[in-house]
Amino acid sequence: MNVQTQIRAAEPVTSEHFDVLIAGAGISGVGAAYHLTTQCPGTSFVVLETQKTFGGTWSTHRYPGIRSDSDLHTFGYRFKPWTSAPIASAAEILKYMGEVIEENDLAGHIRYRHTITAAEWSNETNLWTIDATRIDTGEHLRFTANFFWMCQGYYRHDAGYTPEWTDMAKFKGTIVHPQTWPDDLDYKGKRVIVIGSGATAATLIPAMANDAGHVTMLQRSPTYFRTGRNAIEIAEELRRLQVDEAWIHEIVRRKILFEQDAFTKRTFAEPEGAKKDLLAAVEAVLGKDFDIATHFTPSYRPWRQRIAFVPDADLFHAIKGGKASVVTDEIERFTETGILLKSGKELEADIIITATGFHLSANGGIEFAIDGKPLDFKDTVTYRGMMFTGVPNLVWVFGYFRASWTLRVDLVADFVCRMLKHMKVTGASKVTPALRPEDHNMPLLPWIDPENFNPGYMMRGMHLLPKRGDKPEWQHNQDYWAEKDEFPAIDLKDKAFVYG
Repeated sequence: MNVQTQIRAAEPVTSEHFDVLIAGAGISGVGAAYHLTTQCPGTSFVVLETQKTFGGTWSTHRYPGIRSDSDLHTFGYRFKPWTSAPIASAAEILKYMGEVIEENDLAGHIRYRHTITAAEWSNETNLWTIDATRIDTGEHLRFTANFFWMCQGYYRHDAGYTPEWTDMAKFKGTIVHPQTWPDDLDYKGKRVIVIGSGATAATLIPAMANDAGHVTMLQRSPTYFRTGRNAIEIAEELRRLQVDEAWIHEIVRRKILFEQDAFTKRTFAEPEGAKKDLLAAVEAVLGKDFDIATHFTPSYRPWRQRIAFVPDADLFHAIKGGKASVVTDEIERFTETGILLKSGKELEADIIITATGFHLSANGGIEFAIDGKPLDFKDTVTYRGMMFTGVPNLVWVFGYFRASWTLRVDLVADFVCRMLKHMKVTGASKVTPALRPEDHNMPLLPWIDPENFNPGYMMRGMHLLPKRGDKPEWQHNQDYWAEKDEFPAIDLKDKAFVYG
């Protein structure tokens, strides 16, 4: 008996059984619950959520202006039309998710303030035993489940990533990470530096610019942005024609996906042409006299890192209007009054915001084990970025980088529901991904090719993630346009699935 089993045996906990246990009530978990309800009626399930409410990112992140950087026609679920502007605030997204929960009677399945601490699979019982703690009462609870559906996302919610710069402790102002934004932070009239140039920085700066004394975006290197009206013309026209919202939703989704596919392909086939168009859109707002080459021209080709959409060019209008500015340089050290740059220039500030990313988390902070032996996902090979060799009855939702996350939520849910029904019909109690004989000599590679996509958080945490192979079955190819056809065609009798 190992230590983990001894601890479990000694703890007086209650126990409940469900066919499926879902971790997380964010956009993935709520989607999973909906699909289970509609595609697998009669399946018992529970959703365990650490926070006091649903929403995931849209609940835990509270910094000014927080909004999606994907359009809600594709970030929203395929089964519920999105009827507002495509780039939405956190409040609007939470309202939308709340409607999904209410309209489909999902609330009774969700248990809030439940943190999963451990999950162990038993090949003797063919069950997951999942331990959780109620963070409001401290009560230890136990659940058993036939199937474990991990929808907790891929980063830590409790703390963001902030590099350790020299002399940070000397700064006499306030240092804040957007992920742990204090409700009482007063930035009115203050000098603010936002370190970073990704979607979070692009959201914060225009949201703060009107009230702050001045906001400076400090970046080590530039990022690509797309910009345009926060509206979809065809949606507006169809509404004027009083077309049904369900039709509008499907038409707009198809149009957006078609255009995204074309743009993504162009970034590979004609990277310089795609780059020129992106920069021209920025120059159209900032003007020809602005130093676009220094501040908004990355050294990499488009789509090697995520491209955030800037609605109505609000970031660039804040810069053009003088309420914000951008500095491209590296940090030498912090000072009592701000930041000294390697160029010798010093930026003074009252508040410094480190919009520098997050910590990758492959397992949601859960201690996993199989038959008493600790499980480390980095020692597994992924099956299509959602299952793992040697790990029975478990699926992890990991969305897309170049398309909306939720597109994959729906695809994975279809697969899981089809798998559950297949297992019920065949009488199987477990399914375990395994390399086939023809796969044993294939090279094992990092989760994603850094030449294809290489954001900082992924590079920092790649060692935590499962391996991939060089065949489509054994990788997350980040291609919705391929997977939308491949997933429904997955052969559940393939030798990659070992049933028992």
